[in-house]
Amino acid sequence: MLMTILDGSIVTVAMPAIAEDLGFTPAGLSWIVNAYLIAFGSLLLLAGRLGDLLGRRRLFFAGTALFTAASLLAGAATTPAVLIAARFLQGVGSATATAVSLGILVTLFTDARERSRAIAVYSFTGAAGAAIGQVAGGLLTDALGWHWIFLINLPIGVAALLAARTLPADRGLGLAAGADVLGALLVTGGLVLGIYAVVTGHWSWAGSLAAVLLLSFVVRQKTARNPLMPLRIFRSREVSVANVVQALTVAACFAFQVLTAIYLQRVAGYDATQTGLAILPAAVVIGAVSLGLAARLNARFGERKVLLTGLVMLIVMLGLLSRVPVHADYVTHLLLIMLLAGGFGLVLPALTTLGMSGAKADDAGLASGVFNTTQQIGMAIGVAVLSTRAAARTGDLLSAGLGEPEALTGGYRLAYAIGTGLLIVALLLAYTLLRSSKPVSGVERVAVRAEVGAS
Repeated sequence: MLMTILDGSIVTVAMPAIAEDLGFTPAGLSWIVNAYLIAFGSLLLLAGRLGDLLGRRRLFFAGTALFTAASLLAGAATTPAVLIAARFLQGVGSATATAVSLGILVTLFTDARERSRAIAVYSFTGAAGAAIGQVAGGLLTDALGWHWIFLINLPIGVAALLAARTLPADRGLGLAAGADVLGALLVTGGLVLGIYAVVTGHWSWAGSLAAVLLLSFVVRQKTARNPLMPLRIFRSREVSVANVVQALTVAACFAFQVLTAIYLQRVAGYDATQTGLAILPAAVVIGAVSLGLAARLNARFGERKVLLTGLVMLIVMLGLLSRVPVHADYVTHLLLIMLLAGGFGLVLPALTTLGMSGAKADDAGLASGVFNTTQQIGMAIGVAVLSTRAAARTGDLLSAGLGEPEALTGGYRLAYAIGTGLLIVALLLAYTLLRSSKPVSGVERVAVRAEVGAS
């Protein structure tokens, strides 16, 4: 879990070094993040089903081994194409291992108190991984080179594989029970082509083919005997709206993390270590709020009020960043504003509870999987759209005669403004369409906290 979550954040501070070394274009740089997120998000549901069919222990081994091998390939990459392919394989391995991890924990710990303790450790590991990744990424990049942000996974992966040998073997249902492999291929291909169209502007063929594949995926889910994502889950307004609000929120907030890391290095002149330390307060405050404060606020004021408050905090944060000056003072123009990222720690637990409250008991696992999938896909789309618009705006300003720092800052301002717009739409949807959830049992709240921690 630590390795998987850490890898999602460790790459952000190393992106300028990777771009300079391998020759990525400003827009193409987003593929370092998106290749991982697309594979991770689109294959989570299939991996979970395969865990039921083939056994969770076997899938955990396969996913961890693939992720570790792909990390070696990424660390040895000498061209953009090899690195992007390695990142995609990392995403496949992450999805395979992550999709069965929580199920393994629940099976291992049958006592309620021990299970709660194990899930708490699991959740904390997820929150800590994001913070550790940003600092570790900077330290490794400056001390040893960007290759080591991937190579560091090798000893962790080997240790995890050796330790996992102690897991009890479990027998799955068998492949005869069915898995929607075609559905997974359709949605993955559609997302890859859709984001390719966003990044390159090739809407005529890439965008059209992406639309065909995604529409075919929807049709497939209506007709398949064992659909990957049964469409009945979206009959619930709460589930549908919560997933849309989540996609908009993570699109804006994850792109904020990526763009801020690049801004600090390319405009403010920070090195990778300084960048990781500069962004760390945002990750720390998100973790502290989500694990220490959100549950109490939800219990006292209700999830809907907490969700709306968190969204307002995020809107103010990105709105202020959209006015960031070229020569910014870190404390005044960045640190104090980034502390508002704690709003994300309010949003995600409240949103998860509201969305899960709209799912039937038999669909709780499905709704949880869809939530994770939406989150990863929202991140990928957000990075693609906002980074592409920032690069295009920077190019226009350079053509108009502005200096590079001013042009880059203008691009980032536009991206932050677009992110603010996405969050405003999320706020309006949440305010008008989401209602306070019905009471949630203690067991369900434990599951929700685990899901938030895993996310």
